[in-house]
Amino acid sequence: MSRITQKLESLGIVLPEAPKPVASYIPAKLVGNLLFISGQIPFQGGELICMGSVPGDCSPEKATDAARICAINALAAAHQALDGDLDRIQEVVRLGVFVASEADFTGQPGIANGASELMTELFGAAGQHVRAAVGSIALPLGASVEVEMILQVRG
Repeated sequence: MSRITQKLESLGIVLPEAPKPVASYIPAKLVGNLLFISGQIPFQGGELICMGSVPGDCSPEKATDAARICAINALAAAHQALDGDLDRIQEVVRLGVFVASEADFTGQPGIANGASELMTELFGAAGQHVRAAVGSIALPLGASVEVEMILQVRG
């Protein structure tokens, strides 16, 4: 069992199957030693668990948890793209976190921490990354949060 899989288990996380694309794109693309993961929304058990604008429809706390779920879904896409070997991930390069936000909401960085903190829990210093935390008026399928990532991987 891989080191990252063991770490996931120790955190009580079971990777789901990689989410299927909802439009015309692929979930992951390896270019050189960079693995680009398409934006993932908070599907858990086949259900979208956080919908609408933050904070009116979805609380910041629930949106933070949703960002973590998005990151888990992104790792599931990486797991599939890397033939099940998450130990090929050398470091997390970048996260893009999008939050469906009401006009006066400015707490996107705190919500993005739900995804960012998971990366450092799993990868330690190699999980530290650059990031964008962006407010948006709407996200795909009405999701409250979407997370994309770029990973450096070994061949």
